[in-house]
Amino acid sequence: MQKTEFIWFDGKMVPWEQANVHVLTHALHYGSAIFEGIRAYKCADGTSAVFRLEDHTKRLHNSAKILQMHLPHSEDVINRAIIETLQANKLAEGYIRPLSFVGDGEMGVYPGGNPVRTIIAVWPWGAYLGPEALETGIRIKTSSFARMHVNTLMSKAKAAGNYVNSILAKIEAKADGYDEALMLDVNGFVSEATGENVFIVRDGIIKTTPWTSILGGITRDSVMKLAADLGYTVQEQQFTRDEMYIADEAFFTGTAAELTPIREVDGRTIGAGKAGPVAKHLQQEYFKIVKGENSKYASWLHHYTF
Repeated sequence: MQKTEFIWFDGKMVPWEQANVHVLTHALHYGSAIFEGIRAYKCADGTSAVFRLEDHTKRLHNSAKILQMHLPHSEDVINRAIIETLQANKLAEGYIRPLSFVGDGEMGVYPGGNPVRTIIAVWPWGAYLGPEALETGIRIKTSSFARMHVNTLMSKAKAAGNYVNSILAKIEAKADGYDEALMLDVNGFVSEATGENVFIVRDGIIKTTPWTSILGGITRDSVMKLAADLGYTVQEQQFTRDEMYIADEAFFTGTAAELTPIREVDGRTIGAGKAGPVAKHLQQEYFKIVKGENSKYASWLHHYTF
């Protein structure tokens, strides 16, 4: 990770090295934190823009509601703070990480009256799964770890504790030589990856897992709307991993992964073993949107300058 100069911490710009918490912070012990992953892009007109900023801050507050965390800062305050943090660090393009967490005070599972604290960090970050992955696609493996049941942990909250499930799956996949893990739900249907949503293409129809066991991704939503606008048929429907094996194409979406094709699943080559025509088309149009080159989606961009 490339350090930047400042982190926004409870309303103040703090030098990166001084943005510290106590070792008895509740979230460190029990995972009582929520977060977002957001990207800012350099635009064709010379400005920079945060992609779907308001949607991300809304989801942050929805996550807090699910976990019954009382955030001290409104969505508008967080929106402004994100822009101010990018400007303070003179970052024209990069990754944005808002994080709200239960701080120190009482120790025990019940968070009690411990304060909820919020940070916003930004840093330069390229393609999450590697720059070559956007072109050649990645190799993935079905994890032995199932995505948790919706009444075990709240899947619609982007909660830090939920990601232990993802960490286990990612470590397993990497140890076996794969780029990423595919996770099934407890009923055996394709759920999502460790930090991405899953799409397949078969006979010209794009299919993605519905809002069952998944976190509703903002990039997922963007790609679904984009694909429909481009004339593709998009279906939210459960599917199995063997349906994925015989798909013409498959790809992941996510803020970090953007739109990353999948070339292999469990040793089976998908399609031609590289980014397929639908994935490439959507990828090209998606990058036009985030760089401000398609005015139809201008409302998705929050522009800023230095």
